[in-house]
Amino acid sequence: MTQLSRCSWCGEDPLYQQYHDKEWGVPCRDDRTLFEFVVLEGAQAGLSWITILRKRENYRKAFANFDVQQVAAFDEDDIERLLQDPGIVRNRLKVASAVSNARCFIEVQEQFGSFNEYIWGFVDGVPITNQWSSETQVPASTGLSDRISKDMKKRGFKFFGSTICYAHLQATGVVNDHIVGCYRHRQC
Repeated sequence: MTQLSRCSWCGEDPLYQQYHDKEWGVPCRDDRTLFEFVVLEGAQAGLSWITILRKRENYRKAFANFDVQQVAAFDEDDIERLLQDPGIVRNRLKVASAVSNARCFIEVQEQFGSFNEYIWGFVDGVPITNQWSSETQVPASTGLSDRISKDMKKRGFKFFGSTICYAHLQATGVVNDHIVGCYRHRQC
């Protein structure tokens, strides 16, 4: 069997490899999935992504399968309940920001028709395909993530600084940062 050439960040962990092979960098235009990544990327701040991937199913259960309307309706009792859930990152600021970000997400949907229209509008609907030959070339943030993060903060989003924003853009395929030698680069 031939060994696939992947971005090295996914290592040998099967869960990480599956995420790399099936999701990361694939253009996503589904608002539910885009909201899922807003929540997950915010939860990841200061932690490794594999930690969040391992808790992803728990997040789906805890956050109403990322139904933005349901999460936006969460109240203080729901936040307290979530803070008792060992299956997610129990950080009050991160949990509360997921709820408030759901409300901001809905406001964006109302203004733009969908979050998809909003986020993809920054790139005129066309993914940015970078041509990195090494992962050391991949930036943690860019002018694009600076602009989007600044705009989202103005709209009230929390835990969505430029680095988190750039990770969101990479995860949802707005930016393709698979290195050129990775078999997924051309596919995405």
